[in-house]
Amino acid sequence: MTLKHLTATACVLAMLASGTAAAERFDIAITVDDLPAHGPLPKGMTRDGIASSYLATLKANKVPEAYGFANPSKMTTEPGSGVVLDLWRNADYPLGNHTLTHMGLAKAPSLAAWLADLEAGEPEVAKRMDGWTWKVLRFPFLNATANDPARRAGAMAWLSEHGYAIAEVTVSFDDFAYTDAYARCLAKGDTATIKAMEVQYFKQVDDGIVRMKALSQKVYGRMIPQVLLTHLGGWSAHTMPVVMQKLDAAGARYVTLSQAQSDAAYREADPLRGNGPMMERAAKRKGIAIDEVIKPAPTANVKELCK
Repeated sequence: MTLKHLTATACVLAMLASGTAAAERFDIAITVDDLPAHGPLPKGMTRDGIASSYLATLKANKVPEAYGFANPSKMTTEPGSGVVLDLWRNADYPLGNHTLTHMGLAKAPSLAAWLADLEAGEPEVAKRMDGWTWKVLRFPFLNATANDPARRAGAMAWLSEHGYAIAEVTVSFDDFAYTDAYARCLAKGDTATIKAMEVQYFKQVDDGIVRMKALSQKVYGRMIPQVLLTHLGGWSAHTMPVVMQKLDAAGARYVTLSQAQSDAAYREADPLRGNGPMMERAAKRKGIAIDEVIKPAPTANVKELCK
């Protein structure tokens, strides 16, 4: 680790401790995975209602763009949910490809099977993005097969040949981990447990913002534009207003995905593009130790709530 990295890290941690880091402005793009349906549908909610709530929050916070990454197979398993893709486009937000069935590259039966699933996810996106650049992929599970170089090489070659861009992720608050428990607790009317989940989750958001800033300073020596990963589920829609308040207080300035990814950090030579969070990946590639950077509390306990 260089003196520059140590100094930058010390500065950001001091600022965070003193509370002055909130004044530091930073760019962040909002991305939303698993349209039209993420996780079980909570009691009393509808898919279009979840989307409308989410969109209202984004618009209220003047988010200029929120890329929605679609798994169109949900339109078959949940008839009528396709309206969510239309709502997204009517909000003038773009759609990208998340494969038809959310098939992970690592667990796919073969590279050919994964590519077929990716191509099968295109029509519902393409027809709603007429006149727009829509070939943007978010790898399901953020897995681009680091442990299978041949499969990864084949996938990346195909994506390049077909004009796809990769949507990176630099920050996530693990909203997906709460989706199932939230549906179970609503079904039971367990408001006390839901409140406890909110306290835990919002602490994770606070810690995640601190980690995001510290990692950026340590790995790049500056605050790079960020890309936030969220999911279009009931829990995410429920908590997004507070998440946005916390981002606003931390200095967020909302930008498009292409604006964020035009930064030099996203153009660094990277053999594992799209595989896991970008800043952690860059730290490993550059040999920068990040073990001391704050980590949000684990979410394993949520799996057992309201069962």
